[in-house]
Amino acid sequence: MADATKNKRTVLMVGNPNVGKSALFNRMTGSNAVVSNYPGTTVDFTRGTLIEGRQEYEIIDVPGTYSLEPRDAAEEVAVRMLRDYPDAIVMIVFDATKIDRGLYIALEVMERGMPCIVAVNMMDAAHDKKITVDTAGLQRVLGVPVVSTTAISGEGVRELAEQMRKAQTADLDSVVKRLKGEEPAKKSVGGCGGCGGCGGC
Repeated sequence: MADATKNKRTVLMVGNPNVGKSALFNRMTGSNAVVSNYPGTTVDFTRGTLIEGRQEYEIIDVPGTYSLEPRDAAEEVAVRMLRDYPDAIVMIVFDATKIDRGLYIALEVMERGMPCIVAVNMMDAAHDKKITVDTAGLQRVLGVPVVSTTAISGEGVRELAEQMRKAQTADLDSVVKRLKGEEPAKKSVGGCGGCGGCGGC
């Protein structure tokens, strides 16, 4: 019997430490995760598999990093992974209570021209702190899919998996202009939630 899935895609989960990346990874991959050292280092990373529709994804939980200018071994591995998997989708995971920190790493990743999707995680913590996150507005500004999630409860995880096929390469110059208010945010198209006007819905 022919394999029902298309070619496997790699997804790199990137984000600051303590944004709930590992919990989100576990929700998406279940119990089939494999932990190993990155070649030539003592830094652990985890990989697992997700099948969504007819597409198989290899999900890699990249070591947490605050910047792509590494200051320790774990951050160096994060940068190496982005370099070693140039065709990967990058899932950038935000802490919903610290959006500014997420934006910093997101812009660095987008600068590399890789297709991206954003998961605004820990929405439960944001609600507890009475922080409102405009994920639709964030999506219009960044021009890539943005999904709100709470990994602990599983809220939003299914939508995140479904949206991975819509990962987009951001126009960084336009993103920076929109962040500065110099260019109108893109409107959603075709009844989509606003993935940056890709037209692929």
